[in-house]
Amino acid sequence: MSTNPLPQPTAAAVIIGNEILSGRTVEGNLNYLAKKLGAKGIHLAEARLIEDDEAMIMATLNELRRRYDYVFTSGGIGPTHDDITALAVAKTFGVELRPDPRAVAILTAHYPPGGLTPARAKMTEIPVGAELIPNPVSKAPGFSLGNVHVMAGVPDIFRAMVDELLPNLAGGAVTLAQTITCAIGESFIAAELAAIQKDFPDVQMGSYPFYRPPSQTGSGSSGDGSSSSSPFGTALVLRSTDAARLDQARDALGASLTAQKIPFTVEPRT
Repeated sequence: MSTNPLPQPTAAAVIIGNEILSGRTVEGNLNYLAKKLGAKGIHLAEARLIEDDEAMIMATLNELRRRYDYVFTSGGIGPTHDDITALAVAKTFGVELRPDPRAVAILTAHYPPGGLTPARAKMTEIPVGAELIPNPVSKAPGFSLGNVHVMAGVPDIFRAMVDELLPNLAGGAVTLAQTITCAIGESFIAAELAAIQKDFPDVQMGSYPFYRPPSQTGSGSSGDGSSSSSPFGTALVLRSTDAARLDQARDALGASLTAQKIPFTVEPRT
């Protein structure tokens, strides 16, 4: 019997941008990154949203790059004065920020003659020693330095960069998920879930309540989540890198719910 999940590299994400913290722009990258990392077998353990502030970026990167195998950043590598991520990364690693001949060649070929303006040329400035991350959308590259991978904040560009980067990174065991949905409020199944979690400490177990308006569930609800016609329900999600242990935990939880006469459905594994 397995007592520990199979190994995975660990990662953190740093979303950089005053416009996100102000509410002007909706953050659109973390969900995509998390799903892609999960499919690669990389465990995203932490995410932070911080300002366009050089000292804050440096402190955050110095902390996270020592704690995790990978750090992924989003935002702050564009052509304007407030795009300071590349400089902050260079200072974090103690290297110079210079126009990179590879990036210069890419953008010179992309724009019409004379089109590489000073603002656009700012996007060719890369920390010395970094590897470029291709940008198939707008060409201005991201870069990797050490275990820090720096990408654009624009969602379409960020996603394209992630897709270019991930095949070059080492992954691990993929986390599998099994969802059991109960048409009952989570307080009525908390004890059953806690007991199964105690028996399977190596399987992550989460309880996620949901609410559907009575018009979608029929009438006659008691309103407290105790009736089968209640709008309250709970998704119990089990996660593990070990398929056999995941099956055992699913079956044990299903047997416990059946014994308590709690109706449930088992969704296909993802």
